[in-house]
Amino acid sequence: MDAIPRHEQPRVIAYDVKRCCGGGKLCMVSVRERSRKDDRQDYATTVLADGTKLMVDRRAARRLPSRFGLTVRGLGPFRRLDLELSGEHSSWPTGRI
Repeated sequence: MDAIPRHEQPRVIAYDVKRCCGGGKLCMVSVRERSRKDDRQDYATTVLADGTKLMVDRRAARRLPSRFGLTVRGLGPFRRLDLELSGEHSSWPTGRI
């Protein structure tokens, strides 16, 4: 991964399930940079209209709609990439799983 420039490495749409003390499940979907421990076999690959590559956790891919949007939120160190699950906004970059 070090040979690939940081901006060309695919982002990851990760899925995590945590159990809370009452026995309930918290399902979290997040967009993050790829890490060394991410195994490509655990992810489906999608490409946005602008050529950006995403790796989508297969567990999340089963639950996400076939079309979704991504938007940048926050400023400076609090800047992040969020999923937009509403299909109303066709101007946002969209991925197809």
